[in-house]
Amino acid sequence: MDLGHQNKRVLVTGSSRGIGYAIAKGFAQQGALVILNGRDPQRVESARLKLLEETGCNAKAIVSDLSTSEGVERLIEFSEDIDILVNNAGAIPSGGLDRVDDDVWRQAWDLKVMGYVRMTRKILPVMMARGSGVIVNIIGMAGRAPRADYICGSMGNAALIAMTNALGGASPAHGVRVFGVNPSPTETDRLEGLLRYKAREKWGDESRWRELTDTLAFGRLAKPSEIADLVVFAASDRCGYLSGSVIDVDGGMIFRDSKASH
Repeated sequence: MDLGHQNKRVLVTGSSRGIGYAIAKGFAQQGALVILNGRDPQRVESARLKLLEETGCNAKAIVSDLSTSEGVERLIEFSEDIDILVNNAGAIPSGGLDRVDDDVWRQAWDLKVMGYVRMTRKILPVMMARGSGVIVNIIGMAGRAPRADYICGSMGNAALIAMTNALGGASPAHGVRVFGVNPSPTETDRLEGLLRYKAREKWGDESRWRELTDTLAFGRLAKPSEIADLVVFAASDRCGYLSGSVIDVDGGMIFRDSKASH
């Protein structure tokens, strides 16, 4: 299906692996001009070469740390005039209020929460002045269903949902759409590593990590490609009336009773 992304300029932050890379690949397969971003030079370059091999897209790759204003400025320098921004960089650690100290909390929010804020602050006015553009925020289900054992992430994601709702309500007056996606646990290297650790702690056998996903919707984790396909479609003109909404992608888990969801 041709979604009209041919030669569109698309920046995906945090796109050296996982959901971010899958989103970049999805846009590249539609003929978009993709800009990759990450903090680790080796990972970013590996992602660029992989994307070239898999799609033929010779993506621009920018190394910058979006937890700092300087890192945002560096990325903007190479990517200000874009058609689509996908804010994806950042992973907030788990833990309760008594387990996440101020330094960890601040570092996590500097990257994911303030990173999204700073990127949007820079890009949205340019899009509004031009009268076109799309901003997609990849957030997370904890913002919709907050948990005490993931308090830092729950609060950060809730803030990003509020930002997306507010800006997405105002931006259509200037021809720009802002929307978000809340992925549920998704099969990435980072999450697999966490589940392997939990399986080793529980059974002494990390190879049984997939058993920990049996109670999830469809008995499995979401796939990065499923999140990516939604983002690529929703960012197209075929979804031109979508703004201000944050789409939950959790297989209906939020509507299951509490006993079934644990």
